[in-house]
Amino acid sequence: MKEFFGFGGYQREAEGYFSWQHLTFVTSLMVVMITLAVFIGLLYKNKSENKKNVPLIVGAILIDSFELFKIVIMCFRSSDPFDWLYNLPLFLCSIQLITIPMAAFCKGRLKEASLDFVMMFGMLGALLGTYFAGMNYACYPVLSFDNVVSGITHSISGFCSLYIMISRMNSMKKSNMIFTYGIFTAFCITAYIVNHIVDYNYMFLMTPDGTPFEIVYSFVSGNKVLYPVSVAFLMLFYIFIYYAVYYMITRLISSSRKRKTAIEKNFEYVKNM
Repeated sequence: MKEFFGFGGYQREAEGYFSWQHLTFVTSLMVVMITLAVFIGLLYKNKSENKKNVPLIVGAILIDSFELFKIVIMCFRSSDPFDWLYNLPLFLCSIQLITIPMAAFCKGRLKEASLDFVMMFGMLGALLGTYFAGMNYACYPVLSFDNVVSGITHSISGFCSLYIMISRMNSMKKSNMIFTYGIFTAFCITAYIVNHIVDYNYMFLMTPDGTPFEIVYSFVSGNKVLYPVSVAFLMLFYIFIYYAVYYMITRLISSSRKRKTAIEKNFEYVKNM
């Protein structure tokens, strides 16, 4: 147990990023996550909004409980009561620690915008925080406290994202887009301020740290203004693209259903002649 939690440092050598151990572990998490999301999503799809909300409430409690437990252990492990300052929910994937409870417990347009936000970023965060968490799996053994808890919380984010989609809790109303943009912008501004207070790299606004933002960092030559602005803009652009693709797909589905209905009506008309 001491070795699993990393007290005194891990004695086992890290298996490595994209090792078979890493891929097996995260793929197992993804299979469980997708299976539960599909099963529970279909189970609650036709239930009332209050009942649909129950799995989200459970997800919100679980994700925050695991994260709080992780922060407490890491503070004890480092013998630093202020270690929590480096574990705030200000990364792209950890934003879900706040937005999932918002989606579960808020009301009105803020709830609708939060549901859409979780759907848009939950699955993305799940993939980035498991398959593409290069730093974690390069530094820590796969079956270690750091990677197991991180894998679980990212899987909960992905579950909530897929569940919202399958159970049709999302609204994707154009009138709520300003709220969705506002949620992300607020997190970016907060992360940028905190970065300068605690000298950290929340939301990767200071340096890319091995993320795909390396491309942006090189393109702007590491400019301390252009780089964070570019990172924020790309994420806001992702939201715009998600909305655009969603509306395009829904229009295609709607047109297809109308054509099918028209064909069926014509068939019935000919049949009755």
